[in-house]
Amino acid sequence: MVKKIVVANWKMNPTTLREAKTIFSNLKKQLKKTKGIETIVCPPAVYISELKRISVGSKISLGSQNCFSEEKGSRTGEISPEMLKTSGAKFVILGHSENRERGDNDELVNQKVKLALKSGLSVILCVGEQERDEEGHYFRFLKKQILDDLDGISKNYLKNILIAYEPIWAIGAKATGVIDKKQLQEIAIFIKKVLVDKYNVRDFKDVKILYGGSVNHKTVEELVETDVDGFLVGRSSLNKEKFNKLLEVVSLA
Repeated sequence: MVKKIVVANWKMNPTTLREAKTIFSNLKKQLKKTKGIETIVCPPAVYISELKRISVGSKISLGSQNCFSEEKGSRTGEISPEMLKTSGAKFVILGHSENRERGDNDELVNQKVKLALKSGLSVILCVGEQERDEEGHYFRFLKKQILDDLDGISKNYLKNILIAYEPIWAIGAKATGVIDKKQLQEIAIFIKKVLVDKYNVRDFKDVKILYGGSVNHKTVEELVETDVDGFLVGRSSLNKEKFNKLLEVVSLA
């Protein structure tokens, strides 16, 4: 049985370590009853080391929500991939739409991806178009974004890369639409083909695709039937009842 992957992106939540431990402990309990899921939790970086300590005995992996593009130096407030790895992180989310909005262009994302992989972290690379057009230009945009973000990265690292497709037009309060099963299936196949062609791999199974964008226990019921390998979950991952329901739906797929 191939496991689905669920990534919980807590963003800048919760406000205290005590709350973070409670959410994490509740998730540990739920996962003892839920099979067929690989779970990755990406809390604020300041919580990673403490959550790593209490993750003993669980199958939960920890990740960071971002990293800096350099190993060390006079970079006040930044955190390098090596620091994250030392704190207990195995994954890092890069290229998230919220960070791209604040200035992370493809060149910078590429630098971060290279350094994170070199440091031994696996990368959850977020890509996605701002809007859709009837002519299909968004396919060209998406292909260029993926190839630019992975420029100079060898095939050897492919097993350490997850592509998280997050169409900006379908995310958050400003969403102009909701993706459906047919649209996601089309995009999943397209992204896998882009990577299969780039790295000359034989099988689509060598490429892992996640979907992120207003994901909750209701929307996932339909989307889990596509060829995506899992989901990147934001707000719903902080709500015990909603996240447990989502995990149950994914585990039964």
